[in-house]
Amino acid sequence: MVIVFALGCGGVIGAIARYAVSLAIPTQTGQFPWGTFVINISGSAVLGFLLLLLIEQFPKGRLVRPFVGSGIIGAYTTFSTFQVDTLLLIRHHEIGVAVTYMMGSLLAGLLAVWLGMKVARLIIRVERLLQGET
Repeated sequence: MVIVFALGCGGVIGAIARYAVSLAIPTQTGQFPWGTFVINISGSAVLGFLLLLLIEQFPKGRLVRPFVGSGIIGAYTTFSTFQVDTLLLIRHHEIGVAVTYMMGSLLAGLLAVWLGMKVARLIIRVERLLQGET
C-alpha cells in the first residue's frame, strides 16, 4: 500500500509539471507538437539521470524508483499524446512533419536518456574520487 501512495504522490508532481509545460509551450493543430516533444525528451533525460543516480545512492530504497520513475516521470511523459499528435499531423497531410516528429522523438529521446545517464555516472565518479574511493 505504501508503494501505491508513493506512485500517487509522484504522479501528482509529474502531472502538474506536464500541465505547466503544456501551458508554456502550446501546440497548434497541424504544427510540430513542441510541447509534447519537450516533455518527452526532458522526461527521458531526467529518467536516465535520476534513476541511475538514485539506484546508486539508494540501492535498497524500495520506494524511490516507483516514486520517481513510474510516479513523477510516468505522469510527466506521454506516449499516448505523442501518438495522437502524430496521427493529427498525418490527418492534416503534414506527413513530413509527422515523420520528423516520430524520428526526432525517438532519436532525441535515446540521446537524452543516454546523456542523463552519462551525467549521473560522471557525478558518481567525481563524488567517489572526492571521497577517496576508486
